[in-house]
Amino acid sequence: MWKQIKIDGKNADVFLPDKRTSDHAVVYLHAHGEERLSENEDFTKLFEQYGYPVICPRGKKSWWLDRICEDFDEQLTPMDYVRTHVVNWIEKELQIVAPNLALLGVSMGGQGALNISYRHARTFPVVAAISSAIDFYKAYGQGYPLDQIFETKEEARQESATLHIHPLNWPKFQFFACDPMDKTWFAGNEILASKLSSSGIMYECDLKTSHGGHNWLYFTVMAERCMEFIDTAFKKLG
Repeated sequence: MWKQIKIDGKNADVFLPDKRTSDHAVVYLHAHGEERLSENEDFTKLFEQYGYPVICPRGKKSWWLDRICEDFDEQLTPMDYVRTHVVNWIEKELQIVAPNLALLGVSMGGQGALNISYRHARTFPVVAAISSAIDFYKAYGQGYPLDQIFETKEEARQESATLHIHPLNWPKFQFFACDPMDKTWFAGNEILASKLSSSGIMYECDLKTSHGGHNWLYFTVMAERCMEFIDTAFKKLG
């Protein structure tokens, strides 16, 4: 069910269910730890249950931003890679076209999923994000590739998802969740919910369920909620 492939020369993992339920697909963006869902039994069972192909590009520690990260590529931004190269591969190889696509992500990948969908809502009208590191700029100055992507912490903050919500063009279906015990990333998710509410933008979120903070137990529990949300959204899209 899992295959390791190349998409325009870059590594990706692809889950192909035994029985596809529809002409829709999910693009999963991994966390900063670069854990592979192909090695995660719980996520794999969920993907098989819902029957959607899942494409998992390998983005290294790029934060999936629209900025050059030399660790990922010296000329192509991670966001543009997902929006064009990954989407084109899905269309060519799976015959699935936008807007029948959803973004799913965890932590670094959660913020990437939100960030990309807010900027390209027509391509990705469905997004589900778990424990999103929305305020990723908090990690600036700690020796990660993030320090090479931006010159200052403020420059990094300007690329955060919350600052790229379009008042007239947002993903029709968005869900995000964060454990209230997640001391590093909870506040950013709370601020996002407040901004969406004040802007009159429709969304769903869970900022109450707790399973000990920022960990894979919580990610796995919320994955089921995310896939249920994505499935419902796809059915509404038609």
